[in-house]
Amino acid sequence: MYKIDAYIGSYIHGLNMSNSVNLTAQRVANFVPQIDKQQSFLWDLKMRGLGVRSTPKGKPSYIFQGRYQMQTIRVVIGSTGVWNIPQAREKAREIQREIDQGRDPRLVLNERKAKAKVVRQHKKKHSITIGELWDDYVAERKADWSQHTHRDHQKAMQEGGVVRKRWKGKKTKPGALAGMRNICIGDLSEQVVERVAAIETKKRPTQFRLALRMFRAFLRWAVEERGLTIEPTIARTRKLTRLVGKTVPKSDHLLKNQLASWFKEVTAIENSVISAYLQCLLITGARRNELLNLKWSDIDWKSSYITLHDKVDEFRPVPLSPYVRSLISVLPRENCWVFSSLTSKSGRLVEPSIAHRKACLAAGLQLTLHGLRRSFKSLTEWSEIPVGVVSQIMGHKPSATAEKHYTVRPVDLLLLHHEKIEAW
Repeated sequence: MYKIDAYIGSYIHGLNMSNSVNLTAQRVANFVPQIDKQQSFLWDLKMRGLGVRSTPKGKPSYIFQGRYQMQTIRVVIGSTGVWNIPQAREKAREIQREIDQGRDPRLVLNERKAKAKVVRQHKKKHSITIGELWDDYVAERKADWSQHTHRDHQKAMQEGGVVRKRWKGKKTKPGALAGMRNICIGDLSEQVVERVAAIETKKRPTQFRLALRMFRAFLRWAVEERGLTIEPTIARTRKLTRLVGKTVPKSDHLLKNQLASWFKEVTAIENSVISAYLQCLLITGARRNELLNLKWSDIDWKSSYITLHDKVDEFRPVPLSPYVRSLISVLPRENCWVFSSLTSKSGRLVEPSIAHRKACLAAGLQLTLHGLRRSFKSLTEWSEIPVGVVSQIMGHKPSATAEKHYTVRPVDLLLLHHEKIEAW
């Protein structure tokens, strides 16, 4: 880039270029400024307007001096130690052409500087890796997310290879988006996303579908909050949609005639905490982690309700039905957790799925923990309980206008209905 001299003199007839010679490397090197003058000039005979300017304290530099709109203008080309004479002459011709075409070379150079600055800033912003930007995104949004959502985002982009604390000798696996972690955001393309999708959908299609939804939200944030230039179609191509496929909702649930065999095997589980947890999960219709995070302080024995921390609202009260009360009341009070564990680092039950799968296998059933929540919803229809009551107990958002704005059921009324469900 070239500096623009601040000097703009008044127009005179002709330019004062009395000290003119055919510039050579030796003449330029030997040019010494006059001590009694602030600046001295050595002009070139070959390229009119090109000269060498030298000051007593500064280093000599090539300049161009010409006339533009009845004014004398001067543009600094660059240091004589950097530019050679042919380069300086060519630059001087370029500046003269700008003047001949009616453009102010100073403005042209300023525009080039501004564009170059934008390009540098763009490159700098887009040189950050996706992993680094993802970490910034997760840190910034952490306050707005639940612990579960925050953990999902951390896992999605984790590099893996870290020794697990709970299982010695085992290491964490790379996240579903880890294949893009070390790629610069400026190099992100549709092909990059499709290449990662082709690999991950073969191993863990469900996890990658979730990770892709998170990635799309991340890209929107990068554009809106960080001002990055990202094509909106990068994570929404037809090929990517075909690779990922559609989400097939699970529908596993207990039928009425399967309840007896399920209860038989679950009550036979040796670990009383897991056995109680699974039964409570079915009878309350709660989400897996809502019940796992239940503390003794969340139980109001006198008013017969428990407070669950859910993902829709901050918390919701759920009736403490008689059978659930009987299960919880006999559990050991090892710590603050209702469903405690002496072997886990957190002190609470972490993985009840293994015992549940074994019990279901013995009962000849295929059922997930979330399938117990679906079972609560479907089985309550046999009791002819109002849909709004069931939704409020399960923590579903009300859908109808009447439910949203007018129907507010106290916990004791929910308890009456819940007792009917449990008794059935």
